[in-house]
Amino acid sequence: MKELLEYIAKSMVDNPDEVEVTEVEEENGTKLELRVAPSDMGKIIGRQGRTSKEIRAIIKAAAGSKRVVVDIIDKE
Repeated sequence: MKELLEYIAKSMVDNPDEVEVTEVEEENGTKLELRVAPSDMGKIIGRQGRTSKEIRAIIKAAAGSKRVVVDIIDKE
């Protein structure tokens, strides 16, 4: 999942070198933390959050029965 999220994010942003994905295993599933440059946040979130919803849907579909949460975090 981590590699897929990283690939999707890097293909969408202007600063692909600043994309970081951290995978955190939790007791009820996996959390993927996506960090991008502040100038790229709008591209990742999209209008009314549509792009971020689609990214989450793709990751959820790829995960199958596993529980995966995607958090988008501003890189400061």
